[in-house]
Formats: sequence, C-alpha cells, structure tokens
Amino acid sequence: MYSARKKNYYVYIVASISKVIYIGFTDCLLKRINQHRKGTYENAFSKKYKTNRLVYWEHYYTKQEAFERERQIKKYRREKKINLIEKENSEWNDLYYVVVEMSKIKPIF
Repeated sequence: MYSARKKNYYVYIVASISKVIYIGFTDCLLKRINQHRKGTYENAFSKKYKTNRLVYWEHYYTKQEAFERERQIKKYRREKKINLIEKENSEWNDLYYVVVEMSKIKPIF
C-alpha cells in the first residue's frame, strides 16, 4: 500500500540585531532562511533591514494552515509578536543551526 509523505510548511519570524522583524511562510525552512541570510532578493525588506536571524517558527502539515497563521501573526500588534518570540526564545537567539541540525534527520512517515 502506498503511503503519501506528509508535506511540511513553516511560519517563521526572522529578525535583525536591532529587532526589526519579518514574518513569512514556506515549505522549505532551511532554504528560505538561507535566502534571508544571503540577502538573495534585491530591494527586499529582509535585505534592506538585515532581518536574517531566525528567532521563531511553527510547523504545519497544510499550506492553508500555514498561510492563515502567517496572516494572523502579521495582524498582531508588535508587542504581541514580541511576546510570541520571547515565550520560546527569550534571548532572541539565532535558531538557524537548530534548523540545520533538524534537516539532517530523515523523517519517518
């Protein structure tokens, strides 16, 4: 019997050293964070404000859930966004290497 592998989607927050934040969603967290870190897109918010440190993320199995959650967080007042980050990452540490390590683990479905 064929078992379809679940798709993964992520809502994430990247921040600059001065705590300017950018919220997005993706189906490949490591690739997307690498794009933020490299400043891949000219004239992009992330490149302009150097929001290249991953400070928060959430995982979803459907694109719709991730998209809706991204929109919900984007509507939050800044204080609520900061509380969301600091609940899990009070020091605003860059979680990039956590994602790198996670990507080395082969998921079993």
